[in-house]
Order: sequence, then structure tokens, then C-alpha cells
Amino acid sequence: MRGHDPVKFGEFNGLWKRGDAESCPADHFSDCNNISYIQSGFKSRDGIESYLPFPNVKRIYTYNTPSQQSLLVLDTNGNIYDSGSPTPTTAILSIATMTDFAFQAVAGRAYLSPHNGTTGLENEFVYVYMGDGSYARKAAGIAPAGGTFTAANSGTAGKVEPGVHIFGIVFETDTGFLTKIGAVKSVITAPGSKKVDLTNINTGATYVKARHIVATRAIDITLYTGDVEGYQFFFVPGGKISDNSTTSLTVDFYDSDLLEDASYTLDLLETIPAGVNLGTYHERMILLTEFGEETGNINTTTISNIATVRVSFPGEPEAFSSVDGLMVAPQDSTALTNAQEYRDVLYLFKLTKTYAYNDNGDVPSTWPLTIIDTATGSPVHGVASVLDTGAGVNIDYLVLADYSGIILFNGGYIRPELSFKIHDYWFLIDRSTFRDIQLVNDPVGQIIYAVLPTGIILIGDYANGLTKEEIRWGIWTFDCLVTGVTLIHVNELIIGSSQAL
Repeated sequence: MRGHDPVKFGEFNGLWKRGDAESCPADHFSDCNNISYIQSGFKSRDGIESYLPFPNVKRIYTYNTPSQQSLLVLDTNGNIYDSGSPTPTTAILSIATMTDFAFQAVAGRAYLSPHNGTTGLENEFVYVYMGDGSYARKAAGIAPAGGTFTAANSGTAGKVEPGVHIFGIVFETDTGFLTKIGAVKSVITAPGSKKVDLTNINTGATYVKARHIVATRAIDITLYTGDVEGYQFFFVPGGKISDNSTTSLTVDFYDSDLLEDASYTLDLLETIPAGVNLGTYHERMILLTEFGEETGNINTTTISNIATVRVSFPGEPEAFSSVDGLMVAPQDSTALTNAQEYRDVLYLFKLTKTYAYNDNGDVPSTWPLTIIDTATGSPVHGVASVLDTGAGVNIDYLVLADYSGIILFNGGYIRPELSFKIHDYWFLIDRSTFRDIQLVNDPVGQIIYAVLPTGIILIGDYANGLTKEEIRWGIWTFDCLVTGVTLIHVNELIIGSSQAL
């Protein structure tokens, strides 16, 4: 056109939804659906094809074991399936009221916590799935109970020192969890220089793979109170029975041989209440937000549950102490939603709040609290790590979904938000459905995927840089309602839908 000066730009920088139509820069579009970005331009996004025939998908996770990568799939009827199972169409866990679940993989096992998007389900538990297609069972384990477990002085010479000794039994499960010491105990008065014969040793459920004998050191007979729970127990050397069938054993030890404390097991949970999030910190399992009620009345009896964090012993993801393994975040009538380890700090999130806890080397109930932000937080599936595939000190920063937008976190929130360009679009999201947002980061493809409650995927391509200026936003729509996404084979996007594709 004569007299027209063409507008030139070297990059196409994506969707702009901020301010009125006239505010859209020349190198952005006010409408750009179903495109992918390439160097200095864009193309139509790739099509999708059926990957696995699971109908009515509500939530999906990528599950890595030492031998394979599979998907854990929750359907709208409360059934969880493992695509890598020998029988992939047979549920590994079925709970009719489960509308969502938390997942954490440890040593090839999958820990599953049924929830409703807000709290763990009432009267439900954390389950452990062995990855072999067998039905998931309740994590942890029930202690020995009942029976006629008996300890008696042997006729054989030995080393057991004179005085009162209390004997007990601990089960070891197929995941290596050691149960609390059983209620059934046996008491003897040792004469000294004799071994001890144990009979009628309890056997357990099919998941019990070994039993351990525990005992007290010699108690002065004149000081013995009769309280079989009131003394320190130790694992007896040579007291492990590596099966679930043998019912007799002879043990022999000096008091000085009793070194490994077993008394801590007395406080262990036999079952673990379901929560809304599972994570790890310093090789401990983190579980948060048990059944409770979000309410403005902070005196409600269940209010502490939604602020409760359970922390396991290091290296023992099922060993939660009912005494020292608890933290309670500040209570303000709203639930904890997420937990993430970052640069050696445990961060806890609510929808509009962020807290930090530091492991001080003592029990979790003593870990110091730092309040990071009282206006910014994230939903249950709204935290995506960057750089590392798991939590830890190597994560460069976190990407989070907050009411104010998609935002970077490096120990503090970086503003303006990454979603600065699409501010108006983000603020169209119904806040009552904000808990349904899921954020996933593909660090190889350099794309952030945000599944919105409307079933649309918002993408943020950061190949040009992860700043509010350089990220390129777009909208992907489908002929089905997207309910969740995950990544397999590093950067292949898997889309779950509650409708047929």
C-alpha cells in the first residue's frame, strides 16, 4: 500500500491478554489457539492420538520403577490402575469416594493417598503398591497381637544376666517397615548364665516377611514395677527370624550386647491417615492435610487436621511417630495444599500462604518456622519443579500457580509474574475452581503446561528465556475435557480426559 510503512519484528512472542485490545504489542496476538512455537515463529500444534484405553480419567502420574516406566491412572469411579501391571485393566486400589490422590515413589514402590482435592478422605489411609500388579495394601503394619508368646530360662548355659527381662516381638514387612513392639510380651526372671528359649512366637499377615525379638536389659527384681511398657527395649543380636512361619528361637546375649534401641517403635502408627499431599524432605516422607473442615471458626475440633504435617523417620517412609513426627502449621481456617523441598528447606503452601521449615537435627516438632508470604501460595497440583526431576538442593527455582498468576519462586516470589502478558486471561479463572489447576514443567522441551478447570491447557514456551518478557503463551483446546497431564520418556505429553477422545 502506497505510503504505508511496514511493521517489522524478528520474533513472534505469543498471546497477549492484558488491558484493552489496543494494548496488544505488534509482535503478539490477542488470539492464538492451538499453536506451538518455533524459532522466531510458530506452527500448528501436534495432533494427539490414543495412548492407552483408560476411560473416564481423573488423574494421572508417571510411575518409575527399576524395570519400567508406567502410568498410574485414577478414573471417575475411584479406581486406580497401573498401565505397567501384568493386568493393567485390573484396579490396584478402589475407593468409591476417591476423586483425587497423592503419589510418591520410593525405592520402586508407589505410596498412594486418597483425597478429595481439599483433604485426605475421612477414615482412609496411605496405601503402598509394590509395582507388581498386586492390590495395594495399607502402608505401615499392624503389630503382633494375641497368642501365648512365651519366654523361659533354657537348660543350656548362656550369657543372659540375672534379673527381670521383658521380651517382645516386632514384625518386619515386605517394604522393610518395622512395626511397633507387639502388645503381647513375656517376662522372665533370669538366674544368670543361661540362654532364653522363646516359643509360640507370633506370625503375621502375608506382608510380614521377618520377625525380630526385642528385650530389656536386666531389671533389678526389687525395682521391677510390672509395667511391661515402661522400660527400654533393644533389638536382640541374633534375634531376627527371616520368615513368617518359625515359632521358636533360643537367644543368648549380655546386656552390653543390647545396643540398638527398639523403644521408638512403641510410638509408631500402625496405619497412616490419608492426606492431600505426599512428598519427601531429607529422605523423610512428608504427609499433609488430613481430613478436616475449612471453616472460619478456628475453634472447630477438626481444624488442626488441615494444618497437620506428618514427617517420617529418615530413610523409613512408613515410620511415622505419633509423638514426635508431627508439625502443625499456623492455623487460619484454610488447609495446607502442597509441600516442596528446595535448597535444603521444606516449603509448605496454602492457597494464599507460604511457610518454610528447617531441619535442625532434632525431631520435626521442634523445627523452626519462617513465614515467607501471607498472600501468595499454590493449589494441590500447582507446584512444578524446574531443572531437577525430584526435590532437592539442585532445583534452580520453582514454578507455581497462584491466584495472582504463574510465578517463579527462589526462596521468595519473583514479580511481576511469569503470566504478566496474560494477566486478564488468568483472572478469568473461577476462584472457586482454582484447586483444580495442575502445573507441569517440561525442562527438556522448555514448556510449562497449566491444566485449567475448564479443560483447556495453557502453555508457556520458555525456549527464549524464563522471564515475563521472553516466555510465549498460548492456549490449547481439545474435543474432550482435559483433566490432567503428565510427562513420559522425558518430554512426551500424556493427556488424561474424563471423556472419550
